[in-house]
Amino acid sequence: MRPATPPRLPLTALVLGGLALLAAFAWWRLGAGGAPVLVERRPVGIMGTSCTLGGVVPAREEARGTAALAAAERELRRLEAALSTWIEASEISRLNAAAADVAVPLSRDSRALLDRARQLHRESAGAFDITCRPLVTLWRRAGEAGRLPTPPEIAAARAASSWEQLELTAEGARKRSASVQVDLGGIAKGYAIDRALESLRARGLAGGLVEVGGDLAVFGTAPDGGAWEIAVRDPRSEAVWGTLRLRAGAVCTSGDYARYVEIEGRRHSHIVDPRSGQPADRAASVTVVAPDATTADAWATALAVLGPEGLPLLPAPGTVEALLVFRDDDGRLHASATPGIARLVTPEDPGFVRLLAGEALPAGR
Repeated sequence: MRPATPPRLPLTALVLGGLALLAAFAWWRLGAGGAPVLVERRPVGIMGTSCTLGGVVPAREEARGTAALAAAERELRRLEAALSTWIEASEISRLNAAAADVAVPLSRDSRALLDRARQLHRESAGAFDITCRPLVTLWRRAGEAGRLPTPPEIAAARAASSWEQLELTAEGARKRSASVQVDLGGIAKGYAIDRALESLRARGLAGGLVEVGGDLAVFGTAPDGGAWEIAVRDPRSEAVWGTLRLRAGAVCTSGDYARYVEIEGRRHSHIVDPRSGQPADRAASVTVVAPDATTADAWATALAVLGPEGLPLLPAPGTVEALLVFRDDDGRLHASATPGIARLVTPEDPGFVRLLAGEALPAGR
Protein backbone atom coordinates (compact mmCIF):
# COMPACT_ATOMS: atom_id res chain seq x y z
CA MET A 1 0.00 0.00 0.00
CA ARG A 2 1.33 3.41 -0.95
CA PRO A 3 1.66 5.82 1.97
CA ALA A 4 -0.42 9.01 1.88
CA THR A 5 2.71 11.15 1.58
CA PRO A 6 5.47 8.94 0.13
CA PRO A 7 9.05 10.17 0.40
CA ARG A 8 10.13 11.80 -2.86
CA LEU A 9 13.88 11.62 -3.12
CA PRO A 10 15.31 13.34 -6.19
CA LEU A 11 17.10 11.00 -8.53
CA THR A 12 18.54 14.01 -10.30
CA ALA A 13 17.87 17.67 -10.83
CA LEU A 14 17.30 18.34 -14.48
CA VAL A 15 17.73 21.92 -15.62
CA LEU A 16 17.74 22.66 -19.32
CA GLY A 17 16.48 25.57 -21.34
CA GLY A 18 13.78 27.52 -19.56
CA LEU A 19 12.11 24.66 -17.71
CA ALA A 20 13.62 22.61 -14.94
CA LEU A 21 12.53 19.04 -14.44
CA LEU A 22 13.06 16.92 -11.37
CA ALA A 23 12.77 13.18 -11.73
CA ALA A 24 11.63 11.95 -8.34
CA PHE A 25 10.61 8.62 -6.94
CA ALA A 26 9.21 7.06 -3.83
CA TRP A 27 12.27 5.13 -2.69
CA TRP A 28 11.36 1.69 -1.36
CA ARG A 29 13.95 -0.57 0.23
CA LEU A 30 11.76 -2.74 2.41
CA GLY A 31 14.19 -5.54 3.11
CA ALA A 32 12.02 -8.38 1.83
CA GLY A 33 13.70 -10.43 -0.85
CA GLY A 34 11.24 -9.52 -3.59
CA ALA A 35 10.58 -5.89 -2.69
CA PRO A 36 11.34 -3.49 -5.57
CA VAL A 37 14.41 -1.31 -5.34
CA LEU A 38 15.77 1.41 -7.57
CA VAL A 39 19.32 0.78 -8.74
CA GLU A 40 21.03 4.00 -9.78
CA ARG A 41 24.10 4.88 -11.85
CA ARG A 42 25.48 8.35 -12.66
CA PRO A 43 27.99 8.11 -15.51
CA VAL A 44 30.39 11.02 -15.92
CA GLY A 45 31.35 12.72 -19.16
CA ILE A 46 28.50 11.58 -21.42
CA MET A 47 27.68 14.20 -24.06
CA GLY A 48 29.29 16.84 -21.86
CA THR A 49 26.37 16.95 -19.45
CA SER A 50 24.61 15.20 -16.58
CA CYS A 51 23.44 11.63 -16.90
CA THR A 52 21.44 9.37 -14.61
CA LEU A 53 20.35 5.81 -15.20
CA GLY A 54 17.79 4.06 -13.01
CA GLY A 55 16.38 0.57 -13.00
CA VAL A 56 13.70 -1.12 -10.87
CA VAL A 57 14.37 -4.73 -9.88
CA PRO A 58 13.51 -7.05 -6.98
CA ALA A 59 15.92 -6.50 -4.08
CA ARG A 60 17.46 -9.93 -4.53
CA GLU A 61 18.37 -9.03 -8.14
CA GLU A 62 20.27 -5.78 -7.62
CA ALA A 63 23.31 -7.27 -9.37
CA ARG A 64 21.23 -7.84 -12.50
CA GLY A 65 20.02 -4.25 -12.35
CA THR A 66 23.55 -2.95 -11.96
CA ALA A 67 24.70 -4.96 -14.99
CA ALA A 68 21.77 -3.61 -17.03
CA LEU A 69 22.70 -0.02 -16.17
CA ALA A 70 26.31 -0.65 -17.18
CA ALA A 71 25.12 -1.95 -20.55
CA ALA A 72 22.93 1.14 -21.02
CA GLU A 73 25.91 3.36 -20.27
CA ARG A 74 27.98 1.54 -22.90
CA GLU A 75 25.21 2.16 -25.42
CA LEU A 76 25.20 5.89 -24.62
CA ARG A 77 28.96 6.13 -25.03
CA ARG A 78 28.87 4.18 -28.29
CA LEU A 79 26.31 6.54 -29.77
CA GLU A 80 28.12 9.62 -28.51
CA ALA A 81 31.26 8.42 -30.29
CA ALA A 82 29.31 8.22 -33.54
CA LEU A 83 27.05 11.29 -33.33
CA SER A 84 28.86 14.02 -31.40
CA THR A 85 30.30 17.01 -33.25
CA TRP A 86 32.64 17.55 -30.28
CA ILE A 87 34.47 14.30 -31.08
CA GLU A 88 36.76 14.79 -34.05
CA ALA A 89 36.68 11.14 -35.09
CA SER A 90 32.88 10.78 -34.93
CA GLU A 91 30.91 9.90 -38.04
CA ILE A 92 29.14 13.26 -38.03
CA SER A 93 32.43 15.14 -37.64
CA ARG A 94 33.80 13.21 -40.62
CA LEU A 95 30.73 14.17 -42.62
CA ASN A 96 31.19 17.82 -41.67
CA ALA A 97 34.86 17.72 -42.68
CA ALA A 98 34.19 16.04 -46.03
CA ALA A 99 34.61 17.88 -49.30
CA ALA A 100 31.71 18.38 -51.71
CA ASP A 101 30.47 15.34 -53.63
CA VAL A 102 32.38 12.86 -51.48
CA ALA A 103 30.34 9.87 -50.30
CA VAL A 104 30.66 9.44 -46.54
CA PRO A 105 29.70 5.98 -45.21
CA LEU A 106 27.58 6.04 -42.06
CA SER A 107 26.50 3.44 -39.54
CA ARG A 108 22.90 2.31 -39.31
CA ASP A 109 22.33 4.59 -36.31
CA SER A 110 23.70 7.73 -37.99
CA ARG A 111 21.88 7.03 -41.23
CA ALA A 112 18.57 6.35 -39.44
CA LEU A 113 18.92 9.51 -37.40
CA LEU A 114 19.54 11.65 -40.48
CA ASP A 115 16.42 10.14 -42.04
CA ARG A 116 14.37 10.97 -38.95
CA ALA A 117 15.80 14.50 -38.84
CA ARG A 118 14.79 15.09 -42.45
CA GLN A 119 11.26 13.86 -41.70
CA LEU A 120 10.99 16.17 -38.68
CA HIS A 121 12.28 19.06 -40.77
CA ARG A 122 9.31 18.59 -43.09
CA GLU A 123 6.78 18.07 -40.29
CA SER A 124 7.92 21.25 -38.51
CA ALA A 125 7.78 23.43 -41.64
CA GLY A 126 11.55 23.89 -41.50
CA ALA A 127 11.77 24.95 -37.85
CA PHE A 128 13.81 21.87 -36.94
CA ASP A 129 16.92 21.87 -39.10
CA ILE A 130 20.11 19.94 -38.35
CA THR A 131 21.91 21.78 -41.18
CA CYS A 132 21.78 25.13 -39.36
CA ARG A 133 25.08 24.57 -37.57
CA PRO A 134 26.66 27.56 -39.37
CA LEU A 135 24.04 29.82 -37.75
CA VAL A 136 24.49 28.29 -34.30
CA THR A 137 28.26 28.64 -34.60
CA LEU A 138 27.92 32.25 -35.77
CA TRP A 139 25.85 33.26 -32.73
CA ARG A 140 28.07 31.35 -30.31
CA ARG A 141 31.16 33.12 -31.62
CA ALA A 142 29.31 36.44 -31.57
CA GLY A 143 28.62 35.88 -27.89
CA GLU A 144 32.28 35.14 -27.26
CA ALA A 145 33.23 38.34 -29.11
CA GLY A 146 30.53 40.40 -27.37
CA ARG A 147 29.00 41.77 -30.56
CA LEU A 148 25.93 41.06 -32.67
CA PRO A 149 26.46 39.28 -36.01
CA THR A 150 26.20 41.56 -39.01
CA PRO A 151 23.41 41.08 -41.58
CA PRO A 152 25.93 39.84 -44.20
CA GLU A 153 27.28 37.28 -41.71
CA ILE A 154 23.78 36.03 -40.96
CA ALA A 155 22.94 35.87 -44.67
CA ALA A 156 26.07 33.83 -45.38
CA ALA A 157 25.35 31.42 -42.53
CA ARG A 158 21.75 31.00 -43.71
CA ALA A 159 22.93 30.26 -47.23
CA ALA A 160 25.18 27.52 -45.86
CA SER A 161 22.29 25.98 -43.89
CA SER A 162 20.30 23.92 -46.34
CA TRP A 163 18.90 20.40 -46.55
CA GLU A 164 18.96 20.82 -50.31
CA GLN A 165 22.75 20.62 -50.13
CA LEU A 166 22.75 17.32 -48.20
CA GLU A 167 22.01 14.08 -50.03
CA LEU A 168 21.23 10.89 -48.12
CA THR A 169 22.44 7.78 -49.91
CA ALA A 170 21.90 4.09 -49.29
CA GLU A 171 25.29 3.84 -47.58
CA GLY A 172 25.48 7.23 -45.88
CA ALA A 173 25.47 10.85 -47.03
CA ARG A 174 27.02 13.23 -49.52
CA LYS A 175 27.30 17.03 -49.32
CA ARG A 176 26.74 19.02 -52.47
CA SER A 177 28.60 21.93 -50.88
CA ALA A 178 31.59 21.71 -48.56
CA SER A 179 30.09 24.50 -46.41
CA VAL A 180 27.21 22.27 -45.26
CA GLN A 181 27.56 21.43 -41.56
CA VAL A 182 25.35 19.05 -39.60
CA ASP A 183 24.61 19.43 -35.89
CA LEU A 184 22.53 16.73 -34.23
CA GLY A 185 22.37 18.57 -30.90
CA GLY A 186 18.58 18.85 -31.10
CA ILE A 187 17.96 15.15 -31.66
CA ALA A 188 21.00 12.96 -30.93
CA LYS A 189 20.53 13.10 -27.18
CA GLY A 190 16.95 11.93 -27.53
CA TYR A 191 17.98 9.12 -29.86
CA ALA A 192 20.71 7.96 -27.47
CA ILE A 193 18.23 8.02 -24.58
CA ASP A 194 15.83 5.84 -26.57
CA ARG A 195 18.50 3.28 -27.40
CA ALA A 196 19.77 3.14 -23.82
CA LEU A 197 16.22 2.75 -22.50
CA GLU A 198 15.60 -0.07 -24.95
CA SER A 199 18.75 -1.72 -23.61
CA LEU A 200 17.27 -1.61 -20.10
CA ARG A 201 13.90 -2.89 -21.27
CA ALA A 202 15.51 -5.80 -23.13
CA ARG A 203 17.08 -7.00 -19.88
CA GLY A 204 13.72 -7.51 -18.23
CA LEU A 205 13.70 -4.71 -15.67
CA ALA A 206 10.36 -3.84 -14.09
CA GLY A 207 10.98 -0.18 -14.81
CA GLY A 208 13.72 2.10 -15.99
CA LEU A 209 14.78 5.68 -16.54
CA VAL A 210 17.46 7.27 -18.70
CA GLU A 211 18.24 10.99 -18.27
CA VAL A 212 20.83 12.93 -20.22
CA GLY A 213 21.19 16.68 -19.79
CA GLY A 214 17.67 17.19 -18.52
CA ASP A 215 15.88 15.09 -21.13
CA LEU A 216 14.56 11.71 -20.05
CA ALA A 217 12.54 8.65 -20.94
CA VAL A 218 10.94 6.03 -18.72
CA PHE A 219 9.18 2.69 -18.94
CA GLY A 220 7.43 0.39 -16.50
CA THR A 221 6.80 1.33 -12.91
CA ALA A 222 8.56 3.38 -10.28
CA PRO A 223 9.68 1.44 -7.18
CA ASP A 224 6.31 2.01 -5.46
CA GLY A 225 4.49 0.45 -8.39
CA GLY A 226 3.09 3.77 -9.58
CA ALA A 227 3.96 6.25 -12.28
CA TRP A 228 7.26 8.07 -12.53
CA GLU A 229 6.97 11.61 -11.17
CA ILE A 230 8.65 14.60 -12.79
CA ALA A 231 8.41 17.99 -11.13
CA VAL A 232 7.83 20.90 -13.52
CA ARG A 233 9.64 24.02 -12.34
CA ASP A 234 9.14 27.74 -12.84
CA PRO A 235 11.80 28.90 -15.36
CA ARG A 236 12.24 32.11 -13.33
CA SER A 237 13.14 30.34 -10.09
CA GLU A 238 13.52 26.98 -8.39
CA ALA A 239 9.85 26.84 -7.37
CA VAL A 240 7.91 23.71 -8.34
CA TRP A 241 4.96 24.50 -10.58
CA GLY A 242 3.48 21.03 -10.74
CA THR A 243 4.07 17.31 -11.09
CA LEU A 244 3.99 15.39 -14.35
CA ARG A 245 3.22 11.68 -14.00
CA LEU A 246 4.30 9.27 -16.69
CA ARG A 247 4.32 5.48 -16.96
CA ALA A 248 5.97 5.27 -20.36
CA GLY A 249 7.41 7.77 -22.79
CA ALA A 250 9.78 10.71 -22.84
CA VAL A 251 9.91 14.29 -21.54
CA CYS A 252 12.26 16.79 -23.16
CA THR A 253 12.57 20.49 -22.54
CA SER A 254 14.19 23.43 -24.25
CA GLY A 255 14.49 27.17 -23.74
CA ASP A 256 16.93 29.83 -22.64
CA TYR A 257 16.99 29.44 -18.86
CA ALA A 258 20.36 27.65 -18.64
CA ARG A 259 21.82 27.91 -22.14
CA TYR A 260 22.19 31.27 -23.82
CA VAL A 261 24.64 33.85 -25.12
CA GLU A 262 24.78 37.38 -23.76
CA ILE A 263 25.58 40.21 -26.15
CA GLU A 264 25.53 43.90 -25.28
CA GLY A 265 23.64 43.24 -22.06
CA ARG A 266 20.89 41.17 -23.66
CA ARG A 267 20.47 37.43 -23.32
CA HIS A 268 19.85 35.42 -26.49
CA SER A 269 18.67 31.82 -26.73
CA HIS A 270 21.11 29.14 -27.86
CA ILE A 271 18.38 28.00 -30.27
CA VAL A 272 18.45 29.76 -33.63
CA ASP A 273 15.51 30.03 -36.01
CA PRO A 274 16.91 28.56 -39.25
CA ARG A 275 14.38 30.52 -41.29
CA SER A 276 15.40 33.98 -40.06
CA GLY A 277 18.87 33.38 -38.68
CA GLN A 278 17.83 35.02 -35.40
CA PRO A 279 17.75 33.46 -31.90
CA ALA A 280 14.43 32.08 -30.67
CA ASP A 281 14.30 34.56 -27.79
CA ARG A 282 10.62 34.40 -26.86
CA ALA A 283 10.68 30.82 -25.59
CA ALA A 284 11.23 30.75 -21.83
CA SER A 285 10.60 27.02 -21.83
CA VAL A 286 9.11 24.30 -23.98
CA THR A 287 8.28 20.89 -22.57
CA VAL A 288 7.29 18.05 -24.87
CA VAL A 289 5.93 14.64 -23.85
CA ALA A 290 6.12 11.97 -26.54
CA PRO A 291 6.29 8.18 -26.89
CA ASP A 292 10.03 8.43 -27.56
CA ALA A 293 12.80 10.87 -26.71
CA THR A 294 13.90 11.32 -30.32
CA THR A 295 10.54 12.88 -31.15
CA ALA A 296 10.30 14.85 -27.90
CA ASP A 297 13.83 16.24 -28.25
CA ALA A 298 13.32 17.49 -31.80
CA TRP A 299 9.87 18.98 -31.17
CA ALA A 300 11.10 20.80 -28.06
CA THR A 301 13.57 22.59 -30.33
CA ALA A 302 11.07 23.15 -33.13
CA LEU A 303 8.41 24.61 -30.83
CA ALA A 304 10.95 26.95 -29.25
CA VAL A 305 11.32 28.38 -32.76
CA LEU A 306 7.66 28.24 -33.81
CA GLY A 307 5.96 29.28 -30.58
CA PRO A 308 2.25 28.51 -30.03
CA GLU A 309 1.68 28.66 -33.79
CA GLY A 310 3.57 25.37 -34.02
CA LEU A 311 1.15 23.37 -31.88
CA PRO A 312 -1.15 22.49 -34.83
CA LEU A 313 1.86 20.93 -36.57
CA LEU A 314 2.32 18.30 -33.87
CA PRO A 315 1.40 14.69 -34.61
CA ALA A 316 -2.13 13.50 -33.88
CA PRO A 317 -3.59 14.68 -30.55
CA GLY A 318 -2.75 12.32 -27.73
CA THR A 319 0.48 11.24 -29.40
CA VAL A 320 2.67 14.26 -28.59
CA GLU A 321 1.78 16.77 -25.88
CA ALA A 322 3.46 20.12 -25.29
CA LEU A 323 3.57 22.98 -22.80
CA LEU A 324 4.98 26.30 -24.05
CA VAL A 325 5.90 29.17 -21.75
CA PHE A 326 6.85 32.24 -23.76
CA ARG A 327 7.44 35.97 -23.29
CA ASP A 328 5.63 38.96 -24.66
CA ASP A 329 7.36 42.25 -25.52
CA ASP A 330 7.21 43.32 -21.86
CA GLY A 331 8.81 40.12 -20.63
CA ARG A 332 5.63 38.72 -19.09
CA LEU A 333 5.09 34.97 -19.29
CA HIS A 334 2.22 33.35 -21.17
CA ALA A 335 1.43 29.68 -21.71
CA SER A 336 -0.04 27.55 -24.45
CA ALA A 337 -0.54 23.82 -24.20
CA THR A 338 -2.08 20.86 -25.94
CA PRO A 339 -5.22 19.44 -24.26
CA GLY A 340 -3.39 16.38 -22.95
CA ILE A 341 -1.14 18.42 -20.68
CA ALA A 342 -4.03 18.87 -18.25
CA ARG A 343 -4.24 15.09 -17.93
CA LEU A 344 -0.51 14.62 -17.34
CA VAL A 345 0.38 17.58 -15.11
CA THR A 346 -1.02 18.31 -11.65
CA PRO A 347 -0.51 22.03 -10.80
CA GLU A 348 0.89 22.73 -7.34
CA ASP A 349 1.48 26.49 -7.59
CA PRO A 350 -1.27 29.15 -7.78
CA GLY A 351 0.71 31.13 -10.33
CA PHE A 352 0.98 28.09 -12.57
CA VAL A 353 -2.78 27.58 -12.33
CA ARG A 354 -3.32 31.18 -13.43
CA LEU A 355 -0.80 30.78 -16.24
CA LEU A 356 -2.59 27.70 -17.58
CA ALA A 357 -5.89 29.58 -17.33
CA GLY A 358 -4.58 32.25 -19.69
CA GLU A 359 -3.29 34.86 -17.25
CA ALA A 360 0.11 36.45 -17.84
CA LEU A 361 2.74 36.26 -15.11
CA PRO A 362 5.29 39.01 -14.43
CA ALA A 363 8.83 38.59 -15.69
CA GLY A 364 10.21 38.35 -12.14
CA ARG A 365 9.11 35.92 -9.48
